[in-house]
Amino acid sequence: MGPIMLDVLGTSLTQEDKELLQHPLVGGLILFTRNFESVAQISALVADIRQVAHQNFLIAVDHEGGRVQRFRQGFSKIPAMGSLWTLTNENSVEAQALAKQCGVLMALEVQSIGIDISFAPVLDVNGISAVIGDRGFHQQPEHVATLASSFIAGMHQVGMKATGKHFPGHGSVAADSHLALPIDSRSRTEIDNFDLLPFKKLIDSKCLDALMPAHVIFPDVDSEAVGFSSLWLKEILRKKLGFDGVIFSDDLSMEGAACIGGYIERAEAAQQAGCDMLLLCNNRAGCIEVIDNANIEINSLSTHRLNKLLKTQQINNADLATNSDWQMANQLLMSYL
Repeated sequence: MGPIMLDVLGTSLTQEDKELLQHPLVGGLILFTRNFESVAQISALVADIRQVAHQNFLIAVDHEGGRVQRFRQGFSKIPAMGSLWTLTNENSVEAQALAKQCGVLMALEVQSIGIDISFAPVLDVNGISAVIGDRGFHQQPEHVATLASSFIAGMHQVGMKATGKHFPGHGSVAADSHLALPIDSRSRTEIDNFDLLPFKKLIDSKCLDALMPAHVIFPDVDSEAVGFSSLWLKEILRKKLGFDGVIFSDDLSMEGAACIGGYIERAEAAQQAGCDMLLLCNNRAGCIEVIDNANIEINSLSTHRLNKLLKTQQINNADLATNSDWQMANQLLMSYL
């Protein structure tokens, strides 16, 4: 499986899209709201992508719930993860049960149109970051870990792998890495004992299948942004924390990635730092530049990891209403909304 995950502009494939999907360096595709018109249309688009692309091809979407839910019409309205605690009147047992069923519902519906994974859950603490905000489960890392673990249990129950983001935590910096490069000047001890805590706990429990690093610099640890730092990814994440799943780069077109240079430099630096798959979204010219000129390679260990994220269950969208897992999850969610 190639190390590049790209996107397409429209609701159907162009000839250029098809040529890029067949390139050996391209191993995945991420879908956005702009790609969606209806359940039937998005299902047909996903089927076309799989027909054009090579056999092992990873299709993803950001479908967390709340304001980050790419598909709406014909899909359940998943609440923001930060609302689960209040919806259940701060009852931890109820909040965990609701989180699990939200994971079930999201994963079933996303897989039912042929997509392998949603990049979820967010493990950032809901702190001062507006771009994170109620995407985070809670303001306290212990509750984030507990609720996220339940959400992942729901995903796993119906066959979807989980991607935690944004390692080691984006919630304690105000700047939005889509628009700027956030710098978190706190000590490593503060980061380890707060933002990093949910990641540590879920890595220790072996429930995280993949992680996505933040485009954030923590100067007390390294001068490079996390997604370009071999210290963060190879030494801390792999060796110290023992994580052996997939590492996705965050979108390399984001302004927070510009610190490393142009698109070629970003792709090369991310792979050298330890990323298994590189997200190149919302800039077709930059994506082509990387494919044509970057010094990146297909790595057998990365391919082995990535293949584990492919969906293994065939779930038909038309059959969801009679699916017992979907019925139970939908019934519980409706009781709170």
